[in-house]
Amino acid sequence: MKPRSLVLVTVDCLRADHVGFLGYSRPVTPFLDSLAAESFVVPNAIVGGVPTYYSFPAILASRYPLAMGRDLVGLVPDEVSLPSYLKQSGYMTASFVAANPYVSRKFGYGQAFDTFCDFLDQEMAAEATFYSKQSRTFRAVLNRSIERLSRNLGPVGTLYDELYFRYCQLAGPSVQSLDSLRPFPSADAIVDRALEWVGSVCPSPFFLWLHLMDPHAPYYPAEEALRAIGATAVSPSRARYLNSYWNRRDLGSNRLRSLRDAVIELYDGSIRWVDMQMARLVDTLKGLQVWDQSALVFTADHGEEFLEHGARFHGPWTMKEELIRVPLLVRVPGVFGREVSKKPFSHLDLAPTLLHALDLAVPREFQGRSDWGEWNRREGWERPAVVESTECINPDQPEDRLASRVLCIRDSRYKLILRFGCGQEQLFDLHSDPSEMAPLPADIEKPVRRRLLEYARRHIEGAQRIDSRKHRLRARSRELRIVLSKSAPAD
Repeated sequence: MKPRSLVLVTVDCLRADHVGFLGYSRPVTPFLDSLAAESFVVPNAIVGGVPTYYSFPAILASRYPLAMGRDLVGLVPDEVSLPSYLKQSGYMTASFVAANPYVSRKFGYGQAFDTFCDFLDQEMAAEATFYSKQSRTFRAVLNRSIERLSRNLGPVGTLYDELYFRYCQLAGPSVQSLDSLRPFPSADAIVDRALEWVGSVCPSPFFLWLHLMDPHAPYYPAEEALRAIGATAVSPSRARYLNSYWNRRDLGSNRLRSLRDAVIELYDGSIRWVDMQMARLVDTLKGLQVWDQSALVFTADHGEEFLEHGARFHGPWTMKEELIRVPLLVRVPGVFGREVSKKPFSHLDLAPTLLHALDLAVPREFQGRSDWGEWNRREGWERPAVVESTECINPDQPEDRLASRVLCIRDSRYKLILRFGCGQEQLFDLHSDPSEMAPLPADIEKPVRRRLLEYARRHIEGAQRIDSRKHRLRARSRELRIVLSKSAPAD
């Protein structure tokens, strides 16, 4: 049976090793684990880039994130993408994005959708509003000045840093629930809107994309989800303290490590809430009698770091497995579930593979290729996965996007990481060193290094051959229109 509709669910910051169907021991994904029995499970799905603004061009447009140039972020105007191609093929299209500014109309993600809701016009958390007001007070300005001065005072400065942190915690607004602290719409709100839309378009074939932010920092899971994983009850003030402490820039990894387990418990609770909402989504699709005609894809844009290599969150330059390896589950009605090859599968190939599953042709503009045949035949493939980004942490500023390139070539056993800005080259053997703690010396595995460097060279040269002039002009014009509209005086 060929599916008539497609549901794509992407989750921000979800690591592959924190879902049960890929081996995690904590019960955070019981529903998805049950769904895995009737789905294709991809054990080594690799993102196209890190973080979000470098990840989604591969997922939605089967394009490397820097293929149009480092200064362009997101999807370019009129770019052929999974939603645009499905819309052209007669599908109704909708997307509901949990207030991630990098997956918004500004960066081209609203195009090709009949309905697009990014929730960015809604009021954010009360805590964020409080701090934005406090940051302008005389007391706050004075404290920040003293804080900067204290950096030069040795132990006295360290003591001041700690006292100032505790002062900020006490000065924060009182909170009654974890929900009031969350800066993004919760997964249940996104699923509510999505199901309302699906009910309005049935029985037409549809493409639905949901992007959920629950596991993104700050980690404020639903209390029900914490109970479901057997976690100790956490008060809102304690959760705020843990998140604030985890976000401190004045502490080294040794001091942060004391609260690592407590922070991960909040992160896991957020994943559990996503799983509970996935169960509700599927149950409602069954009630609408569209589940048996719908393919479902569940994946993430990138992972999250918890001090494995001394870092937190998801910086665009480390390229470690906890960031680039994500869960990927594809359920297609009428196809018996199975685990596909353990070889790396790039997100670049996801959209072509899904179109093949829908019995549709793959647009020639896509850079990836379909592995649907290999999945069904349980065959492997030999292509390394390429992950690319720059060291840009603020793509809202066009000049910051020209930061140094970072490139990762990942095959079944070896991983090569190139940081062009500092000239760093690291080669890891993932079989003997799966935690990536010891890069191989330069005189070891020279043929492997040469092979992966050659692959990197061909990748960069291939991107330079793409004629992106038309797309670049339209993309820059779109950004200028947005800037001008914001600066225009109100009527």
